[in-house]
Amino acid sequence: MTESTAPVPGLDAAEVPEPGAVTIVVPTFNESANIRQLLRRITESVPARLPCEVLFVDDSTDDTPEVIRAAAQDCPFPVAVVHREEPVGGLGGAVVEGLKAATSQWIVVMDGDCQHPPSLVPELVATGERAKADLVVASRYIEGGSRAGLAGGYRVAVSRGATWLTKALFPRRLHGISDPMSGFFALRRSAVTADALKPLGYKILLELAVRGRPRRVAEVPFVFQERFAGESKSTAQEGFRFLRHLAGLRTASPVARMVGFGLIGASGFVPNLVGLWALTALGVDYLPAEILANQLGVAWNFLLIEQLLFRDRRAHRRWWDRLGRFALLANADLVLRLPLMALLVGRFGMGALPATALALVMTFVLRFVGTEALIYLPRRRGSRARRAA
Repeated sequence: MTESTAPVPGLDAAEVPEPGAVTIVVPTFNESANIRQLLRRITESVPARLPCEVLFVDDSTDDTPEVIRAAAQDCPFPVAVVHREEPVGGLGGAVVEGLKAATSQWIVVMDGDCQHPPSLVPELVATGERAKADLVVASRYIEGGSRAGLAGGYRVAVSRGATWLTKALFPRRLHGISDPMSGFFALRRSAVTADALKPLGYKILLELAVRGRPRRVAEVPFVFQERFAGESKSTAQEGFRFLRHLAGLRTASPVARMVGFGLIGASGFVPNLVGLWALTALGVDYLPAEILANQLGVAWNFLLIEQLLFRDRRAHRRWWDRLGRFALLANADLVLRLPLMALLVGRFGMGALPATALALVMTFVLRFVGTEALIYLPRRRGSRARRAA
């Protein structure tokens, strides 16, 4: 094996402080046709003075792990592969596994399809050292960068739309990051707690920026290149996972969850009214029709809350237990609201309209608190132990 000492244009040796060891984490899914080319480019691009190791975290169903092991024999740096039988968290979950396993002070995350140029790895590390940054993002949207490798106007439009949406939802957390959809970045190992990350899908940079909260961020421009071989893994299913991930990140705080809870509750009036109209059209009396139609709204709200607000807290109870508790709370709201309105009007002399509004607000807050406490908070270990004894 021979070491490559090919210089990187525009980067002086003194610009990479020592020690500047880097672990390159590459998440892969059926990328066997790209592996040899990627490792060849890394060998040619990363100078010998920058200690380097490459860690593939693989979720493939093809022969990608075997190809990696064979190609590693020709590399002048250590190459390892971790194959996951269950791709928990998707591509983002694979990156988190790589972060946990990395040993270098700097971690560079890049795709395995050769669209991210390895020649930029030294500059990412050097920029991080010079700027004392915790996160250095390779951006397509600053001067010198380009998204040329995106195939077709549809993917360009989706990428720009997703970038605009994330920047609009997280203006403070993404301040200074022009390309939050980038999958190419360097991270100071001491700046991240991998266990705090809850990735879903392939946009791990967004997860790192929002939950990891790096103190200082820097950017370098890069030209997004064409895929060397194979097909893009961006699908409609990944798009939906991305939207669910956005919702989960945006509703991470209690106040945001309460707002989301209220919006979802308001949307439940639609299936409720549709059900009421259908049942009364069939000749069902208004009162039993409303009771039945209300259950449609309850089911609608439960499905949205499960997917958008409490997706990461569902493991504490079985689905039928969660559904039963949610339905009980939702219907208890109806039972509680009428006596509360009567109390506000009869005892405190309020008008019917303000009493109704106040009762709605009070029962809404109680429903939200009850939903979190009785359905989605983890059970206490002590109570489990007492029941087991």
